[in-house]
Amino acid sequence: MRPALRSLMFVMVLLAACTGNHGSAIPDFGFPLPAELSAREFGGLVDGLSEPAGYFQSDNLVSNETSYLHVLGALEVLGVHGGAYLGVGPDQNYSYIAEIQPQIAFMIDIRRDAVLQHLLYKALFELSRNRLEYLCLLTGAPVPRDVRRYDEATIDQLIEFIDGQTVDAGGFERTAERVQELVQTYGVGLSPSDLSQIRRIHVAFVDWGLDVRYNARASNTELGRPLLSGSGRGNLNTVVWRNLLLQTDLGGAQRNYLASRTAFHYLKEMHRRNRIVPVVGDLGGRHALPSIGHEIERRGLRVSAMYVSNVEQYLMQGPGFHRFAQTVVALPFDDHSVIIRSYLRGGHPQNIYGHRATQILEKIAAFAETIRQGGYTNYQDLVTRNAIRILD
Repeated sequence: MRPALRSLMFVMVLLAACTGNHGSAIPDFGFPLPAELSAREFGGLVDGLSEPAGYFQSDNLVSNETSYLHVLGALEVLGVHGGAYLGVGPDQNYSYIAEIQPQIAFMIDIRRDAVLQHLLYKALFELSRNRLEYLCLLTGAPVPRDVRRYDEATIDQLIEFIDGQTVDAGGFERTAERVQELVQTYGVGLSPSDLSQIRRIHVAFVDWGLDVRYNARASNTELGRPLLSGSGRGNLNTVVWRNLLLQTDLGGAQRNYLASRTAFHYLKEMHRRNRIVPVVGDLGGRHALPSIGHEIERRGLRVSAMYVSNVEQYLMQGPGFHRFAQTVVALPFDDHSVIIRSYLRGGHPQNIYGHRATQILEKIAAFAETIRQGGYTNYQDLVTRNAIRILD
């Protein structure tokens, strides 16, 4: 087959796969996407790379880091692109993934609920034709008949629509049933308890809509199980998901993954190709993160970015940080590879007024060299010594 014809056929197949039966072309990504993994391969990675679940003190249905987009401009300048992405937590990762456009992404979190939440997202991406339908299906809002009219809508317009709706109980039940069917086709070993928890997570978004927020638990009596409420006791702040969706980068641009049609369809296609892999794991553990590193190396890739939020703050309270550091040093990386952190204490020199959190970048190469030279003296040293200036 002639190269030109082969390229044309590839484009036609990609468009057909991304548009499904809806007949509307998606944006041109401008680069070839990775090959699809089978459900057996995907489920094998999720189950095989995972560790037993552990406890964390918050439900983390959404982030509490309003500064999460502040690093996007620096990622572009530093040439952080492609490769393999690693990240903790829920959907703030999607904005990073859409920017970096990796070949594969691993979502690693100590809570099994995080894996279940990402499987919920995966099913909803599959069911949604565009960003508005995704938000409707997640929050229980009725999907408008002319939903395609919102293909090019701004994030403000999408939020205005959702805020003006009441829950369609029948529509939610149909969506929830379809989600339950889909997650069982992904090759992941799911128990009846897992399926119930996926529904509970979904119900939390329906109950609270765009007001869902980060919560903290008062005890570990529900090991691995979140409060799943939008305003439970122990809130660390008042940031609701709506505010997170409306955040901007340092240049004032709205770059959340739901602010961009292109970003949404890129993530939809990555999910369709089973290239966003959720894993249960402790960053300071002995199995999950080292095994992810081996898997990345086996695929001939290098880590482009590793988003750790403020997990190192907790790892430094015990032996976990040493294991984490040694694992990171052993990861495949190059001079473009970075760690993305969120610093949730006051006084960081790169803090932006009005934001409790500060996003920080450090090259993995600089981190590895510091570890080889004896390591960091404390958490404050970790978040300042090699921090790349992102404010310029």
